[in-house]
Amino acid sequence: MDISDYGDITYEVEERIATIRLDRPQARNGYTLRMSDELEDALQRADRDEDVRVVILTGAGTDFCVGADLSGGGFDVSAGDETSGQDHWQEPAGRCSRTIHLMNTPVIAAIHGAAVGGGLTITLSCDFRLAATDSRFGLVFTRRGIYPEGASAWYLPRLVGMTRASDWMISGRIFDADEALASGLLTSVHAPHDVHRAARALAHDIRDTTAPVSVAVTRQMLARLAGEPSPFPAHEVDSQLIRDLPTNPDAIEGVRSFLDKRPPNFPGTVPHDLPSSLPWTDQPTRTST
Repeated sequence: MDISDYGDITYEVEERIATIRLDRPQARNGYTLRMSDELEDALQRADRDEDVRVVILTGAGTDFCVGADLSGGGFDVSAGDETSGQDHWQEPAGRCSRTIHLMNTPVIAAIHGAAVGGGLTITLSCDFRLAATDSRFGLVFTRRGIYPEGASAWYLPRLVGMTRASDWMISGRIFDADEALASGLLTSVHAPHDVHRAARALAHDIRDTTAPVSVAVTRQMLARLAGEPSPFPAHEVDSQLIRDLPTNPDAIEGVRSFLDKRPPNFPGTVPHDLPSSLPWTDQPTRTST
């Protein structure tokens, strides 16, 4: 897919920051199969681009995303590729959250207005969720007679705990930005006119002060090790990584720049310089294209 083929989203790169914008403002960015296809393609495009250090995911118009587009009176769940079989079909919101989960590049969700249903679950695998004070959230599946998607039953309890996840998911009630922040769902809350500025400021800080390889490895460690039943698998990975620090060019530059009191210029690039000692190097790092 080419960028010129995008119709439900827009994609742009400026100052090494990719902005992916849901772009159906007339439909309050209602989620469609086409949007799912385009989001997966755009996220993978950003992750392949060595010049992109951070991705911002946001929406055009008054709302981030009101969830599945129900204007047709139902749910479009056509598998598309019948040769793969129904068992291999991936629901649309989950394709987005899974792609983000597998990325090396950090993703910031900049949310305003409504983020409901799939419009919220696609953000749960993001590294940061910044929201406007006017944001409203809801996991409204039980109120539509349907089921949680976007792997939200896995992500949400890890973010906010089982008690709050059960409250939000079983009741399907709408909640505001203050409750979302207090529960740990959000990184920060800003005035509506400031949320995108705050997202870009965070993106600039990550771009200017962190090492791409270190960020990618840290993302992978959090995604793959945080759910382990004990700390020992993480300790084994830590030990392999720390053992190699004396010859790691990024680590050497990090120390030198600190001592010289200057901004770092990390030489490592992703994926070329990812450590070979990572135990999941033979596992997928992104969804299939």
